[in-house]
Formats: sequence, C-alpha cells, structure tokens
Amino acid sequence: MDAPFTRGGAASKIRPPMTRVPAALALCLLASCATSKPGTAPAPAGNDRARAAVRALADDYVAAFTATFPEVAEANGLTGAAPDGLSDNSLAALARWEAREDAWAAQLSAIDGAALWGTPEWALHGLLQEDLGARRQLRVCRGELWPMSQMNGWQVQLSLLATLQRTGTPELRAAALRRFGRVPTSLDTEIASAREGLRLGYSIPRRAAERVLEQVQGLLVPAKESPLFDPARRDGDPAFAAEWTALLDGQIRPAITRYRDFLRDEYLPAARADPSLLKNRDGAACYRAQFRAWTTLDRPPEETFRLGQARVKQSVEEAQAIARETLGVTALPDILGKLQADPRNHFSSRDELAAFARDSVSRAREAVPRFFSHAPAAQVLVQPYPAQLEASVDGSYQPGAEDGSRPGTYWINLGEPGARLRSNEELTAFHEAYPGHHLQLSFAYQFGPRHPLLRLTGNSGYIEGWARYAEGLAEEMGLYSSPLGRIQRRLWPARGMVVDPGLHCLGWTRDQAVQFIAESGRFTRKEAESTIERIAVLPAQLTAYDTGALEIFALRDEARAALGGRFDLRAFHDAVLSSGPVTLPMLRQLVERWIQDQKAAPPGSPGARSAP
Repeated sequence: MDAPFTRGGAASKIRPPMTRVPAALALCLLASCATSKPGTAPAPAGNDRARAAVRALADDYVAAFTATFPEVAEANGLTGAAPDGLSDNSLAALARWEAREDAWAAQLSAIDGAALWGTPEWALHGLLQEDLGARRQLRVCRGELWPMSQMNGWQVQLSLLATLQRTGTPELRAAALRRFGRVPTSLDTEIASAREGLRLGYSIPRRAAERVLEQVQGLLVPAKESPLFDPARRDGDPAFAAEWTALLDGQIRPAITRYRDFLRDEYLPAARADPSLLKNRDGAACYRAQFRAWTTLDRPPEETFRLGQARVKQSVEEAQAIARETLGVTALPDILGKLQADPRNHFSSRDELAAFARDSVSRAREAVPRFFSHAPAAQVLVQPYPAQLEASVDGSYQPGAEDGSRPGTYWINLGEPGARLRSNEELTAFHEAYPGHHLQLSFAYQFGPRHPLLRLTGNSGYIEGWARYAEGLAEEMGLYSSPLGRIQRRLWPARGMVVDPGLHCLGWTRDQAVQFIAESGRFTRKEAESTIERIAVLPAQLTAYDTGALEIFALRDEARAALGGRFDLRAFHDAVLSSGPVTLPMLRQLVERWIQDQKAAPPGSPGARSAP
C-alpha cells in the first residue's frame, strides 16, 4: 500500500498543514486531462472565453498554492517554489486560504463544464471543481485542530523534506538555513492548535499519538545522527555543516523537545481511547467528507462495507482455487501457513530485500510494451525509507520533478526483512512502480496535456484504484515469480472497504479489526496493529483502493462486452491513463465515450485493433 503522505491523491510526500487528506499518500499528483478523444467533436469556438477562464483559474490556483505551500509544491515536482519557504500553519493563515478557496469555487460555478467536453479545460474544470468542493466539505472535520499523525505528521514530512532540500551553492545553502530556521515556530504553532483541539473535543486516538511520540523521540539525537542532517551531509561544505549543526542543536532540537513534552505530558492523557472517528465532534459528517475526498464519490459507509464484503468473498475463493491446485490446501489458515513456512518466500537481509524490489521493478518495466501503447521514458529510483520511519510506514511512490531534475521514487521499507514475504513485496513493487503508480503518472505527464494544477490535485479512488488494478494486471503480464504471489494478491483486496467503515462507523472493536486484517496474510500481527492506527488517522483512505479498482475492472468488462473482438487492451489503457487523475465519475464518462468512438471507427483504424 502507499504511504499516506499525500494531499489528495496518492503519492506526494508533503501535505498542506490544514488538511486531513491529501490532495497525498499521495500519494503525487498528476497530469491533466486529455485532448479531444478520437471521434469527439472539438468544443465550439464560442467556448474560447470559458476555456480561457478555466485556465486562468487553474493558473491562479497553482501560483497561490506554490507561494502559500512552497515545500508541498516542491515535493510534488513543481518548479518555481521558493527554496526557503515553509507553509504557515497558523489558524489565521488557514482562514485566509479558505477564503481564497471560496472565491475560486464561486468563479468556477459560473462556468459550464459540460460545454468544455473535448478540450483539456474540461478536465481542468472537473478536477478543480472536485478538489475545491471536497476541501470545503472537509472543513467539518476541523483537521487543523488534530494535526498529529504517524503517517503524514510534521515529523515524517520534515525528515522527507530534508532529503529533498536543495543545496550545493551559497544561495541554496542560505535558503535551506532560512527554511529550516522556520521549523521551531511551526512546531510551536501546531502545539497551540492541538491544545485548542483538545479543548473543543478533537484529537487523534491515544495509540496513534503514542506512535507519533516514538517518531518524535527518534529525532532527538545529535545533529549528525539525525535524518534532518541530510542537506549538510549531501552538500559536503564544512562551513555549511557547522551552521546546519548549530541550527539543529540550538533551535530545532529544543523545539522538538517542547513538542515531545507537550505530546507526552498533555496530549496523550487527554487523547481519545477509541479509534473511531465518531468519537470526535461531527465524526459522522467528517467520515462522509473524508470518503468523498479520497474517492470522489458520495456513498454511505454501509454500502461500501457491503460491496467490500462481496469482493473479499470472491477474492478468497479465487485464492483457495489456486492454493488447491498448487499447494494442496484450501482452508485460509492453511494457505497462510504455507505462505509463511516456505523459506523461499522470505528474505535473509535488508540488502536481499532491496535487490529483490529492484529486480521486480526491472522485470515489470521490460513487460510494459506488450500491454501499453507507449512506455514512459521516466525512470524510477528504488529508495529505502529513513530508518526512524520504518516502524510506521508502508511502501509508497513519489513522482519525479516537473523539470526532470529528480526521478520518480519508490520508497521501500527495509525494516525487519526476515518477517517480510517475497510474495507481498513483489506485488507492492508492481503496485508502486510498474504497471502501477510510476507508469500511471509518468504516462499522464509525458503523453497527456500538461498543466501544473494536476500535480496538486488528484484522488485516491483513481490513483490507488489504478495501482490495485495493476496488481491484477501484473498477473496477466506474467510477472509473479511463483503461485504464492498470485495467491497473496487476492488475500488483501477490498478488506479496506470492510475494515475502515467497520472500525469508524459500524461499531467494530479494535481487536476485531486487527484479526480481520491479519487473517489476510498481507500483514504480520504487528503490521495489522499498525494498520489500525493508520485507519484511525486517515479515515476512509483505505476504502479508495478497491473502490477505484472495482470501477476500472467494471469499465474494462463493459468495454470488452461492447466491442467484442475489436476490444484492444492497450487502447483501453490509453483511455484510462491519458487524461490523468480524473474523478471516478469523469473516468466513466471518458471510457463510455471511448467505447462509442471505437464502435464508430472503421475496422482497422488506430484504436480499433482486434483483441490480442
């Protein structure tokens, strides 16, 4: 699964301080919608004014975002962000930003998005409309008052920002010192906001706060042992290293100590014990808002729960059929026992795990041309997480920089390699790199129309939905190296659609949820417990993967049924990917129009090839 260092989509690592959901995970955020589809009439010339208005709005949003949240924009691959900037996380700054959101939403509502069909601005309009609408609905959560998170809190983001901070020149060194010099004020501001949250009845669960405390404590080390020392370590200039050390020891470490003390002595005793979001004020409305923000759909949690149960049942039955044929067992505990007991399904060292991940990515990359019409040129780097994050994070993907100066990165967790399964790590590599996130986002960046807005908007329903679809597609591509991988990939999907609403809305106990997660075999008992804390601080996010994947599989089935022998899987993938991270309703519009276009196209024309 992807780490949730996201702003609204999948793979970005840094989020604005005032949101509970990314806009990231996350995730990572994407490329714009497509130009006119084959057979689609271009928008009338009379819409030129509306197209210009949408583009001006998108330009204004990107400029304002980059100025207000420079480190978030930089992490999402945008150029032009101030290298010394750090978001103002005060409540007053949030109020100013929300006023701008309201103004943009009002301007956008005056433009008929449907009339823009067939132009790149149709996607810009739809994505900006959904992003603003979801963020405004999220205000009921008051996420700025419970900002702690072991998944995407400041202690995670700051460590990752240190790896991205540019140095190497006197100007960049000075900028880095100014940016990190703002950290103490940011931490003191978060203390004040969290204290106000406690007063008003908002907090994260106590167990999640304990994990945050462990991470914060891990930063209270001598400067040269800290992950925050990375800019000086990479730069190599002795004078800069001395200044950086003085900043860490003299200003940042005391601020972290204040935060640690507040968290330990004041926050933990007052934090809620129950992981359910319903224990916060307006929790039910917040959960609906979170689900919409992650998936772009408005659906009651009970319906998501039922759909998830049906999918889990189907997936387990498929896994049992493979296990009967290859392992000679069918009972789920016996299947899990076989996965765990096979010594060939384990790693002996961190180096072996890292090499296996890189080999999985390489094999998948070689298979891409047989299933996609274009193979994106962008490369992906497999990079281990900083060690102090290993207890709380999963594998994730971060897109490369807009100007090509930084490659896309598959962040891999090398902690406890002996407890990790090859069958699990293999499918994670396919999810994060090829044919998952890296291919998905690189394809959109390279072949779709471009607008920087689409690195700042996105949704996990589409982004994570594709990555879950990619896990199944990898099997069609022949990528799994043993039947264990084919079994493994069926044991987890859709469980997030069950356990997330179950825990938050339907009265599930923590132990019940841990057991449901652990019985999938995807996670150790320890990891299952960690996943509960993830669900607690990222409500509804875990539902998005299979909500999106089920829609993509359904659209593929509809296209195959409608087109018969003319269905071309590579052309279908073009239709899904070329428009970037559209909402799920927009994706359905695009694919249904593509089906109509294929029916109307003469046999043998581009995009109307026979199925392989």
